[in-house]
Amino acid sequence: MSSVSDLFPADPAAPLAEALRPKTLSEVVGQSHLLGAGKPLKLAFEAGKLHSMILWGPPGVGKTTLARLTAHAFDCEFIALSAVFSGVRDIRAAMEEAERNLARGRKTILFVDEIHRFNKSQQDALLPYVESGLVTFIGATTENPSFEVNSALLSRAQVYVLNSLSEEELKQLLGRARERMLSHLQFDEAAMDTLVGYADGDARRLLNLLEQTETASRAQKTDRITAEFVQNALTLSTRRFDKGGEYFYDQISALHKSVRGSNPDASLYWLCRMLDGGADPKYLARRIVRMAWEDVGLADPRAMQIVNDAAETYERLGSPEGELALAEAVIYLSVAPKSNAGYMAFNQAMAFVKGDKSREVPVHLRNAPTKLMKELGYGHEYRYAHDEPEAYAAGESYLPEGMKEPGWYRPTPRGMEGKIAEKLAHLRELDERAKKKN
Repeated sequence: MSSVSDLFPADPAAPLAEALRPKTLSEVVGQSHLLGAGKPLKLAFEAGKLHSMILWGPPGVGKTTLARLTAHAFDCEFIALSAVFSGVRDIRAAMEEAERNLARGRKTILFVDEIHRFNKSQQDALLPYVESGLVTFIGATTENPSFEVNSALLSRAQVYVLNSLSEEELKQLLGRARERMLSHLQFDEAAMDTLVGYADGDARRLLNLLEQTETASRAQKTDRITAEFVQNALTLSTRRFDKGGEYFYDQISALHKSVRGSNPDASLYWLCRMLDGGADPKYLARRIVRMAWEDVGLADPRAMQIVNDAAETYERLGSPEGELALAEAVIYLSVAPKSNAGYMAFNQAMAFVKGDKSREVPVHLRNAPTKLMKELGYGHEYRYAHDEPEAYAAGESYLPEGMKEPGWYRPTPRGMEGKIAEKLAHLRELDERAKKKN
């Protein structure tokens, strides 16, 4: 008969990620730009100079590990808070514990994971304790601290940027896991490449995948791990993609700049990266429409129709069929002639209007729906363009009195805009002739 202790072991095996967590700096895989000889964090450890810091980087690159190693290296008490679950009350409780530690002659490191999730008042609550030296603050964040961390707190902490692990570094970590915990499994080269590829620079994800692989191997009673086994046995999620954070906007920026730079392959790559990562195709469609108006403009008016049709196609078909329409729209924009003349003209006109006085509409341009308005001269001497040669009232002014022609719209010589430029030049000639005649 089974006992309760059989069902719930007192000491369950630690997850692989925890079992392989580095105990010393020399065991850390990656971040050589910070931990290599003569590098910033390495020098700080060697000099014994403890200081507040913010560790900024993607998930699974060692932010928590580095915080724990710092506490160990400097022989400090370690208090960890999660900004997702903690509030001001938790901060105060942590400070009370830090005061008790200080009374015992012990320094305290306060580690706040996902510091960007703390609001302004919560971040402000940390300031007095960091300034007084009661705690040494270490924050971890996946978001740009310049935007997410209060300037007062940011100025009191050194920011260190952590990088995703390279394929070579992930393979080093995989080798360590095989040596210490998974020596009974035989991985072929393709299987290791598959696992490393899906880890996507995230050490924790790699170790979780290895743990799932080991579980699947026991279930199927095999110790031979192939790429096919990995693909069939595991639920392989999409690549790392933060739908609301900096990586999201970095990839949108890369897509937009690749389109603007007329590189269809790069544009397709970033579009597919975002689709693969779970970006909302409807959002991408809106951004692609914006690209057409901003960077192609009147150089190719067909571009606007094509991207609108692509967005409508996606609305009708959904994923994955509708994604082809978005891809072809991106290709078209990439190879289309480029002009930002309309975009620049609009921005300049908006800036002028915001900074200018309220100018009156010229009398000859005013609407005159009533007899009184006509008697006041509204619409008087207005020249109906369709009755003029070439349907153009040469020499007529349409701007407020006293306002010079600003020349905001300057068409490029590319695509359809080249013809627009020729037409505008001809109309300016007609204006000059009319002025000389008058």
